[in-house]
Order: sequence, then C-alpha cells, then structure tokens
Amino acid sequence: MSSVMAAQCRRVSALAALSLRPRRALAALRPRASGPWDGAGRHRAGAVRHIPSAGAPFETKLRVMNTTSLPPRGATPAFRLTELDWLRVLAFGLLILYHSGMFYVSWDWHVKSPRLIPALESWMLWLNPWRMSLLFLISGAATALMAARVDGTQGLIAMRSKRLLLPLLLGMTVIVPPQAYLEVVEKLHYAGSYGDFLKLYFQAYHGFCRGDECLKLPTWNHLWFLPYLWTYTLIVLLALRLGLVRHFFSHPGWRGVVGGGRLLWVPWLGFAILRQHLLDRFPATHDLTHDWYQHGVYFAVFLLGFALYGDREDRHGAWETARRLRWIALVGFVVVQLLSQTLTDQWRLAQGDDFPQWLLMALRALNAGKQWLPIVAALGFGRQWLADRDSPLLRWLTLAVFPFYLVHQTVTVIAGHLLAPRQWPLAIEATAVVAITTLGCLLAALLAMRINALRPWMGLGPLSPESKKPGIFRYRAS
Repeated sequence: MSSVMAAQCRRVSALAALSLRPRRALAALRPRASGPWDGAGRHRAGAVRHIPSAGAPFETKLRVMNTTSLPPRGATPAFRLTELDWLRVLAFGLLILYHSGMFYVSWDWHVKSPRLIPALESWMLWLNPWRMSLLFLISGAATALMAARVDGTQGLIAMRSKRLLLPLLLGMTVIVPPQAYLEVVEKLHYAGSYGDFLKLYFQAYHGFCRGDECLKLPTWNHLWFLPYLWTYTLIVLLALRLGLVRHFFSHPGWRGVVGGGRLLWVPWLGFAILRQHLLDRFPATHDLTHDWYQHGVYFAVFLLGFALYGDREDRHGAWETARRLRWIALVGFVVVQLLSQTLTDQWRLAQGDDFPQWLLMALRALNAGKQWLPIVAALGFGRQWLADRDSPLLRWLTLAVFPFYLVHQTVTVIAGHLLAPRQWPLAIEATAVVAITTLGCLLAALLAMRINALRPWMGLGPLSPESKKPGIFRYRAS
C-alpha cells in the first residue's frame, strides 16, 4: 500500500512541476517506448487512445497521462513527407527558370529571342540531366504514400486519372495551343489568325513542316510529363494487385541495393547501360509510344521512388543512406559534370563533332552519373534540412505547384514573343520574362483555388469549407 501511495505522490509532484519545469515534467510523464506515439511523432498502428471523461477520478487521469505521450510539435501526417513536398516545389521552380532560359539559348525551342545569352547554356547543362528524373522519383514516392492510405487500387487509379488526365485535356485544348501558334508564326512565318490556326489544330493538321520535321497537332508540349506519369502509375497500381509484386516492393532485400555506397553506383550503372544500348536507337521524342530510352530512365526512377522513398518509416534505409552520402554525391556530381564538359569541349576544339566510339562510351557513363548523383544529393539534403519542416507556406505551394506547372511555359512563350521586338536591354527583358511568368503562374493558381469548377481541371481537389475563408493560405491541399 505504501509503495502505491508513494508512486501516486511522485506522479502528483511531476504534474505540479509542469508549470515550472515543463520539459522535464513532460519527460517524466512520457513513456519511453510503450505509448501510441513513436519517436517520429506518428501514432503507433493499433494503439487506442483512451481519453477519460471530465468526471473521471484524478488517479485515472494521471494514469492515462503517464501512458499516452504527446506528439511532437509540428508533426506532419503519416501520409506526407515534407522533404518530398519541398523537393517537388523546388524542382518545379527550377523547371520554370529552365524554360525561361530556353528562350535565350541556341537549343531548339518553340520561340527564340533574336539576342541569345550563350553563358546560360553551361549553367543549364548542370540541370538538364536530372531535373525531370527527380520529379518522376518524387512522383513515385508520392504514389506509394497515397497507396498506403487509400483502400484498394481501383479508387486510387480513378483518383490519379482524374488528377492527371483532366489537366492534360485542358492543357492540350486551351493552354498549349498558343505555344504551337507562336511557334509556326516565328519559325514558318504563318500569317493566319489564331482562330484559323485553331481550326487546323483540332483537325490534327500535320502540314507545318520545316525540312523533314513536322509539327504534329494537337500536341502536349511541356505537358508530356502527365501522360508519362499516368502510364507509370497505372502500371504500378495494377501490378500491386498481384501479391507477388507487392511482396517484391516490400522485400527487405532492397536494403542490399541501397546499403552503403551501392546507392551511388548501382543505379548509376543501370542508367549507363540504358544510355549505351537505347539512347542512339530511341532519342528523346516525348512521344508516349516510341520514347523507349526515356521510358527506361523515367520508369526506373519512378519505381525507385515508389519502392524506397515513399515510406515515413524508411524501412529499407534509403532515406538515411542518402542523408549520409549527400556530400559524397554532391561532390561526385560536380566532378563528373566538370570532367564530362571538359572532355566534350576539348575534343570539339581539336577534332570537331566526330567523337570516337570509346569516347562516346566514356561520356555516356559520365552522363549517367550526372543523372543519378544529384538526385541522391537532393534526397540527402532534403532529409537533413527539410524533414518535418511543415508550414502554411509549404502547404500552399504544394497546392499551387500543379497550376504553376500547367501554365508556366505558355506564359513564358507569350511574354518572350511580345517583349523581344521592344529591344529592351537584355537583362531587363530577361528579368521581365521571368517576372511575367511568375505573376501569370500566381494568377492561375489563385483562380484555380478560388473557382471550384476549375479545380479538377487544374489538378486540385474540391474546395473545402475552410478554404472559402479569406486569406491566401486558407487552402487545403486535398
């Protein structure tokens, strides 16, 4: 009896000390491992939280407090990884800047400035090999997180089809046609009106040709990411219905793939093989039915994201491995990028564009490293710096990033086409193109969030009651 009374006295003392020493008192009341909240702030599966009524005995309340710990401040839901949300936002931000830069470099694009900025090309080459692969990996991880919280693959397939295909339809019928129109105006000096062009566009006209290359209408231009992502999602979700495939994705043997330095070189080797055997035969076209090299790369990183990075518990250790290897991956990427660029530039200066087979094989191996190493670095630094860094701004940006992606290239093309004849100083013109693109994206996102009928066509869920209240951040990322 005396021991029971002594224990109760200790509990009462701990509760009384809460106002004076809140952290130590909470530590005294928090269980070490048996409570329903795990160390990362997630409620343990199957744990039942019993909340006593207001009239319950004081001893009962103390006992409940002593066996039920509190979630840490800022804990995010189990179906979200804030590092993935931040990386997605940052990756799409880089994509917007990249496409703004395409207006000023010598590479083929829909419209071109008569005044190029050659120095941009060397910087854009640092982004080119990995920017889209990172987005597909993030999408694979996000698909795994959604699959873990949605009952049945059929409902998830329907949800993803709505989120991806409705925006694609809007894009191909409304958003993308101005890009194609200005392209034929600039490249082929088309003199017809936009209305005349739209008639040809929806008639699937293929007569806008320059040499052997013809513009196939209608087109999805930058929105090719959506049908590719939908196809990969459909394949994986249908495969999950097979128990063998589900066992494959959850098999602990994945730890062997990502253990130690293998996370750096095993995928690198795979991408090098794909480059060696598929790139020449199937150059990038963004044609869903013939783009086999791109499918090999993007489907592979989608699967890696789904199997390894779509899990808060990090059961395969992939997140922790990326975090530990982040500096090695970053330095390795810089070395590989500089070596590849130096070899290419020096050979062209000495021998022209006729590369021998041995040099092509070496460059393909280096370029495969440029595809994968920065992704490992991004995942590692994201885990180190961005994990559980939730905020209203992040939730708003996570919601806004899809409308930004849908409209950004059209705004850039129109802005560049209209500003180029004005002959502003080049720095002012380029800044204006980026600023107009950003403002256009912001306007599209705000309209999509405010107009409920527009939301599904812009890749957003239905408007929640809380979202109708005033305030820019009062939007639920559904």
